Amino acid sequence: MAKHTAALKVGLGLLALSMVGYILGPPLYWHLTEVVAVSASSCSPCACDCSSLPLLAIPKGLSNASFADCAKRDPEVNEDTEKNYAELLTEELKQREAESMEKHKRVDTGLLEAKKITSSYQKEADKCNSGMETCEEAREKAEKALVEQKKLTSTWELRARQKGWKDGATKSTVKSKSSVQAS
Repeated sequence: MAKHTAALKVGLGLLALSMVGYILGPPLYWHLTEVVAVSASSCSPCACDCSSLPLLAIPKGLSNASFADCAKRDPEVNEDTEKNYAELLTEELKQREAESMEKHKRVDTGLLEAKKITSSYQKEADKCNSGMETCEEAREKAEKALVEQKKLTSTWELRARQKGWKDGATKSTVKSKSSVQAS
């Protein structure tokens, strides 16, 4: 048991040290490299003329004399190349223009379709709004009719009560009373 706790303490200690190193290591590294760079730059700058040296130096044994001729300008070849280049550019511009016109045509067609669909939806919305207004008017008329009917019902109920009608009277009791009176 004591060995396990000692091993656990050692493991936790190593973990803590590695975390401290992970957190503090990079800033310390960059700080030390700055200090070393400042101390290393204390020497005087080198004085050399690098402009006279070519960027790419080919050893003399491997150089090809005809390589220098490749870079020379040949007016006949250059003219044909320029014509071909101009033709290629013209062809590419025509192709891009044709593609652009095709895209423009598709976009216009899509826009026209969208306008048609929008118009149809607007018509449907107008119909719906009109129907809603009609329904609302009918509802208001029905409410007024209901209020009038309730008034009329209460008037008839009042007259019936004055004539002796009671709430418990049903259709069957009314029939039996009327048949008794008829005999």
